[in-house]
Amino acid sequence: MSQFFQIHPDNPQHRLIKQAVQIVDAGGIIALPTDSSYALVCHLDDKNAVERLRRIRDIDDKHHLTLLCRDLSDIANYAKVDNRQYRLLKSATPGPYTFILEATREVPRRLSHPSRKTIGLRVPLHAIAQALLEELGQPLIGTTLMLPGEVLPLNDPEEIREHLEKQLDCVIDGGGCSLEPTTVVDLTGSEPVVLREGRGSIGLFA
Repeated sequence: MSQFFQIHPDNPQHRLIKQAVQIVDAGGIIALPTDSSYALVCHLDDKNAVERLRRIRDIDDKHHLTLLCRDLSDIANYAKVDNRQYRLLKSATPGPYTFILEATREVPRRLSHPSRKTIGLRVPLHAIAQALLEELGQPLIGTTLMLPGEVLPLNDPEEIREHLEKQLDCVIDGGGCSLEPTTVVDLTGSEPVVLREGRGSIGLFA
C-alpha cells in the first residue's frame, strides 16, 4: 500500500520531503512530478529497487534509465563531459531534457547501457524534484511513468495511485504535469543527435 503525499509544487513542505527521502533510503519507489511528465524514481545504489522499477515499466537493461541530478556538479561525477558538451548542458539545464553521455566508472554497470556504456542524465526544473534531490544529497535513478503498452505517461496522481498503489511505496501529488516526456539528446558523437523530441525545444541543438 503506497503512501500518498500532497506536496505544494512551488513551496514543498520540508517535513514531507524528508519523509519521501526516508522512503527512498529504505529501498522504496516513488512517483513524483517533474518539469516534463511524472517519473518513477528510486535510490541509485539499490539494486533491488532498480529491478522493481524496471519490472513496473516492463523494460529490460537496454532501456536507458535516467540519473536525475540536482545540478551540473553532480553530472561530472557520473558522465565524461568535454568542454563542448558542458556548454550545451549549461545552456539547457535545468530543463525538460535527457542527455545521453558516456558513463564514468562511478555509475554501477547495471545502470548503464550494456553495450554502449552510456547513461541518461537530466537536471529537472521542478521544485519538488529539486527539494528531494537536495535532501537526499545525491542523484536519483528514474524513468518516465508510463505503463506497459501505453504511449502516453500517467499525469494524474489519483490515477497513478489507482493503477500502481500495490507496486509503489509513495505517490507524490504535486498537481498535474505535462503529458510530454523529455527531449532526449545523444551527446556521445561529434554532433548532438535528437533521439526523441519532447517538451524541450530542439532549437539549441540545430
